[in-house]
Amino acid sequence: MSIDEPVPKHERKWWKEAVFYQIYPASFRETPPKGESPDSYAYQGIGNFEGIISSLDYLQHDLGVDAIWVSPHYESPERDMGYDISNYQNVNSKYGTLEDCDRLIKETHARGMKIVFDLVINHCSTDHAWFQEARSSISNPKRDYFIWRPPKAFDERGRPIPPNNWAAAFGGSVWEWDEGTQEYYLHLFDKTQADFNWENNECRQAIYDEAIRFWLDRGIDGFRIDTVVLYSKHLDFPDAPVTNPSVEWQRPDDLVGFGPRLLEFVSEMVSESMSGYGDIVTIGEAAVPGGGERLRSLVSARENRLSMLFLFDIALLDAGRDHAHFARPWSLPEWKQHVVEYQRVMDGGDCWNTNYLENHDRGRSVTRYASDAPEHRVASGKLLALYLLTQSGTPFIYQGEELGIINAPLSYPIEDYMDTESINWWAWINETYKDDPATVQRAREGLQLNARDHARMPMQWTGGANGGFTGANASPWQKMNPCYTSINVEAQLGDPASVLSFYKQLVVIRKRHPDLFAYGKFTMLDEHDDETMIWIKDTEEETGEQALVVLNFTPRRLEFKMPRAKTKGNPKLTMSTHEGSDEDVLEPFEGRLYFCNA
Repeated sequence: MSIDEPVPKHERKWWKEAVFYQIYPASFRETPPKGESPDSYAYQGIGNFEGIISSLDYLQHDLGVDAIWVSPHYESPERDMGYDISNYQNVNSKYGTLEDCDRLIKETHARGMKIVFDLVINHCSTDHAWFQEARSSISNPKRDYFIWRPPKAFDERGRPIPPNNWAAAFGGSVWEWDEGTQEYYLHLFDKTQADFNWENNECRQAIYDEAIRFWLDRGIDGFRIDTVVLYSKHLDFPDAPVTNPSVEWQRPDDLVGFGPRLLEFVSEMVSESMSGYGDIVTIGEAAVPGGGERLRSLVSARENRLSMLFLFDIALLDAGRDHAHFARPWSLPEWKQHVVEYQRVMDGGDCWNTNYLENHDRGRSVTRYASDAPEHRVASGKLLALYLLTQSGTPFIYQGEELGIINAPLSYPIEDYMDTESINWWAWINETYKDDPATVQRAREGLQLNARDHARMPMQWTGGANGGFTGANASPWQKMNPCYTSINVEAQLGDPASVLSFYKQLVVIRKRHPDLFAYGKFTMLDEHDDETMIWIKDTEEETGEQALVVLNFTPRRLEFKMPRAKTKGNPKLTMSTHEGSDEDVLEPFEGRLYFCNA
């Protein structure tokens, strides 16, 4: 298709109309293998494939999702919870066997659902056979699968100096010295996650064969593609601008995302390794802030690259400029600006987008975007459900989000934080600011808000021992969030006023009206208001359906005037976070959905 040819306006695809659910396998559920008694099974305290299989009916019937995305479950030393893969063609034995994984795929499809796996190919574990070969000798054929550089110089004590000043995502330099071959290798994340050299064609072809075709041949329906915008590097590796003079290593964000050959690499990957497998979905992660034009270049239907992207402007709304854990204040107009930008990307039908508030890398949305105060928690969870499920694009629900789970409290012991990023950063804080207790306290509060640990704590199935996540006598791999006793699936399943019931109702409404909620035109009515978000959704046809969404993001009662000049006919209230509220007054954290058909 030529770039000048028109694209059918919002061509229908299963992945555009689906509601996705992300599963973090270590923390989802541990269930005895089929046929084994719970009394005789030795619980490990970590989720498994059987736990996912046993929960598929919950996901399909009690929530209503159409597709699941399973986060990394591959063979790995787990220095970064599976994002450091040592064998792309096997699974982590903690979760089960390759046969168990095949059965998960089969059982998902048996219910008419789709299943997507994580694709982590910007880097691999330094335990991977390819890297072990590469570091064995400068002349090894696999050497160029990775990015190696000599030191910039040597200091007065003869110690090597890294090639540039880039900071790794998990702390320290992006360059790790290899004593055996006397060169540095690049790792944008942890030193045990060596970046692939995508400039090497043989490396790319090996990745396509081992990491992509292997799993598509086993029947999965697509990939969530981790850090896809990092594949192409600026090979001269210039120093990053000094934005924080108090630290040695500087954030290289503008130098590592959307590199010079990125579009070429992504086009090749899709055409050479994913064609011939039907209508699979490709969901890229753009883990650096980026505007609409960047999104368009990767998800244009004319170019046949990716289906959609996860962008991070909203996810990083409260993240500090020097480090995400130094939280910063934000405003509702700032948030709305990103919402409008992302919705506009889909105008014209050429591009598609995702909608999400939570994933395995951010804290819980009720705590971060609304209020986890006991008197507002339930309303906040429902408010955010309305936000998520009434925008155009494909919504993604993260495990437990449908319950309104909140962050662990400040009293949750710092020793129980298990994430590599949290551990490294807390150690650095205590070393760097040991004489500055105020900064240490600020950092501690930042972890309570933004640490990845909050999303990775075990799923809350019941109010009983270990939240029903694992056996009553087992020790969960990460300590439970103490809120599990009151916020759990069991408590909400039979409660029509629960956050879970609200999600289920909204999912049903969304599916009944795909032209309105998946494909509809989005119009923000109050872009500069700092208390509410109000938008209208219209179908493409002039005489089609219309919906009005009203969201109060404050803990106060607000006067509300119906925007009748913008609506069709007489708006009819369909759902509200607060039953029986006065039409002219919005209750604290109240959200409403109106249908406005003439």
